[in-house]
Amino acid sequence: MDWTTYLTTRSDYLVKTTVDHLTMAAWVIAMAVSAGIVTGIFIAKLSRLAKPVLNLASIIQTIPVLAMFALLMPFVGIGSKAGVIAVTLYSVLPIIQNTYTGITNVDPSFIDAGRGMGMTERDLLIKVELPLAMPVILAGIRTASVLAVAMITLVALIGGSGLGKVIFRGITKVDNTEIMVGAILAAILAILADGILGLAEKKLRWDSAKRVRG
Repeated sequence: MDWTTYLTTRSDYLVKTTVDHLTMAAWVIAMAVSAGIVTGIFIAKLSRLAKPVLNLASIIQTIPVLAMFALLMPFVGIGSKAGVIAVTLYSVLPIIQNTYTGITNVDPSFIDAGRGMGMTERDLLIKVELPLAMPVILAGIRTASVLAVAMITLVALIGGSGLGKVIFRGITKVDNTEIMVGAILAAILAILADGILGLAEKKLRWDSAKRVRG
């Protein structure tokens, strides 16, 4: 089947799988951001826990994807839900690392100035540390988002939806057109995620630099 015929006859299917892919990626990113930032703040404030937590997150990333699916299967079964949880576990590390790095590398003079103004530790975190660390945190979110969009394709291996379903269906049918369409769409989504978050990261870095100078 040629490209034109495939895109014309399978447009509804491609739209559905693309929407499913984006929905799963959005869930992964939302959960990874929530867990990653909270954990990063926690270990930044309790530095003795930083090494074990970061080591644990790093170990999780070394587990092969299919092995992770198998480990989760007794608890959450198969399908999109299990895939989202697994990909979240892989995506959370860069956010934890960057949140920890961003907060611990804030210039102490800003912390001292905040304390001199009577800020509490909570105020310092919300009004000083997080805003100054945000460009670094967003860099971690950018990495995690691209990773999530790419890895969601593997959820099809355990019965989930998304563009991986298109790719693996093409492999089963030995249909190069279907394989290429699924792969190209997945690549486009990853490139768009990287580009959009890259622009946001640059703007935050510029705003942060302006705040420091001001």
